[in-house]
Amino acid sequence: MLYKAYERRMAAAEPTYQVLFLGAGPQMQCGVGQFTRLLSKAIEKVQPGSCMTLTLTGSEGTLAEIWRATGSARNMVCNFPIVAWKRVIFRPLLALAVARLRGRRVILIQHEWAGLHRLRRITYLPALLLANTIVMFSSLVRRELAEDPLVSFTAKKSVLAPLPPNIEAPAGIADSKLRRQLAAGREEGRLVIGHFGSIYPSKQPNALLEICAVLKERGKRPLIIYVGSFIRGVDEVEKDFFARAAELGVSDDVIVTGYVASEPEVFGLFSQIDAFCYPLDEGLTARRASILACVQSGRPVIVTGPAESDEFDHHPRFK
Repeated sequence: MLYKAYERRMAAAEPTYQVLFLGAGPQMQCGVGQFTRLLSKAIEKVQPGSCMTLTLTGSEGTLAEIWRATGSARNMVCNFPIVAWKRVIFRPLLALAVARLRGRRVILIQHEWAGLHRLRRITYLPALLLANTIVMFSSLVRRELAEDPLVSFTAKKSVLAPLPPNIEAPAGIADSKLRRQLAAGREEGRLVIGHFGSIYPSKQPNALLEICAVLKERGKRPLIIYVGSFIRGVDEVEKDFFARAAELGVSDDVIVTGYVASEPEVFGLFSQIDAFCYPLDEGLTARRASILACVQSGRPVIVTGPAESDEFDHHPRFK
């Protein structure tokens, strides 16, 4: 009888979920946040009832909530960098520490490294140390971690995985006022050049402004559309962007949509873009989900070539 009571107690203590995802709720309006939601959704589809999400914000995610949630799952998955965590980075780090304290497996998905601001890299150092496994999507990014003088040894815990597009082409597209504006521009003979995804320094958004100015000098009447929004951070990306546009005399030739939540609306805009253009200092890497999303539109995608010849060798579908 005592043995059966012990068995029942142990069964009750077994974690209910396989995976606990750390998220930032509705504030996860960035590519990494979108990936977090899609990954959770995909795993839940394969194994219903296996996942739960712990929301960590300035007002959500107390130590007691973190303790209870951590006890309910075998594995914890955390994606960095999620933009909404810039001001509450202590909470996800605390959650990772509690998970290790309670004997849970910590899986850190690190999307960037050297391209991050130095201060952000410093705040992520504890996460690299606490992780059992570090998942990355680019050979270049893994090499950046391996060459970091502070945490190069953590690269031994890293594995490479293929990154899918952050949005999927829908069955149909949605019309919008902006889509009609782009269509009208094309009818007038304007060349519509697109850029999709969050706007931040490592994607060299200002370089496209330079291209716009050159094309304008050649009489091509370009119209540049950035389908996405600026990331708020220590860099004054948005201010510098519009200042540079004004300096080049292309302010009236540039459109920034802001965050577009509907995939049919996004692809509706894609349908009116002549070509996408990404001049990248680091070259094309396998972690650029926004560029993979653009490829689904069937429009030409013009991008700087990979810096390393083996960048896309870790998964056969990239061939």
